[in-house]
Amino acid sequence: MDSPTRVLIVDDDALVRAGLSMILDSAADLEVVADVADGAEVVAAVNEHRPDVVLMDIRMPRLDGLAATERLRARREPPEIIILTTFDTDDHILRAMRAGASGFLLKHTPPAEIVRAIRQVAAGEPMLSPAVLRKMMSYVAETGVDPRQERARALLGRLSEGERAVAALVGRGRTNGEIGRELSLSVATVKAYVSRLLTKLELNNRVQIALLVHDAGAPGPAG
Repeated sequence: MDSPTRVLIVDDDALVRAGLSMILDSAADLEVVADVADGAEVVAAVNEHRPDVVLMDIRMPRLDGLAATERLRARREPPEIIILTTFDTDDHILRAMRAGASGFLLKHTPPAEIVRAIRQVAAGEPMLSPAVLRKMMSYVAETGVDPRQERARALLGRLSEGERAVAALVGRGRTNGEIGRELSLSVATVKAYVSRLLTKLELNNRVQIALLVHDAGAPGPAG
């Protein structure tokens, strides 16, 4: 039997931490290795417990989840990070994505979906829900990110036609399997494309690929 996915919970609300622990402990393939109440405690907790996935609240008193995410993603071998959000500020979501967060969950997400999201992120498939994509596209459009758009288009211009096609579908939140079916490619080939994209674009994960696609104003095929 494979080792369970190790999860660290970071939230300043003790009830939220307790509730998430109960939810995750009910899944045989997940293990809550620790929970902490502030972003300032995250680095030490990660060093001690070596989690695979961190569930990170945004608003905390001493060090918020965005700054803590940036610190963790700067590590040589960072854990995957899922941001816990209430969607009250779209710029927080964008900052977390740019920092390298792998997924986003609303705090009232049903328990089964929280478990599924952690499994998905731990398996290397960052979670881009339709709700997050809509928020992201709306925010980018409303704020007129021209400098970012110019840079994003220049970066995407380095790619081959096939790489751009895969990037566009990553921007729509498609999984590797869905991209493979749409482009008639094997999952292994899609994974190879994504790896090349990360190397060429100098990015950490596919969430950042998606953000770059949206910055460029090219969110990919509809649907």
